[in-house]
Parts: sequence; structure tokens; C-alpha cells
Amino acid sequence: MHIGQHIKEVMRRQGVTATQLAKDICCARTHVHRIFCKDSIDIALLERISTALDYDFFRDLSEEFKAKV
Repeated sequence: MHIGQHIKEVMRRQGVTATQLAKDICCARTHVHRIFCKDSIDIALLERISTALDYDFFRDLSEEFKAKV
């Protein structure tokens, strides 16, 4: 899973802009756009994003891991 693209897709489905997410996780909008390019992410940052979007990205990552095992 490309986590940055997954975050971007969840935001698109929820109608959340990069500006809104940046405000919610206390960072610059440009940083959110850099997150979209990442295929891995810091757990603390993913927790903040999950909370801001009210979406469990950890569950998605866990399900993908289980599918590979």
C-alpha cells in the first residue's frame, strides 16, 4: 500500500482539502502534499492524520499485512 496515496484517496472521498488537513494536524499545506508522495510514514504522524480524518489507517495497513502473510 502506498500510504500517501491512500491518505489522499480517503481525503478525496471525505471532501477534505490539504489545507483543512494541514490545519487539523498543525503543519503546512506543502507538508501535506509531501505526505501524498510517501510510501511510508511515521506512526505518530499517521495517528494524527487518522484522528483528523476519523479514519483507521492502521486497520488498513494491518489487513494488508495479514493478506501478505
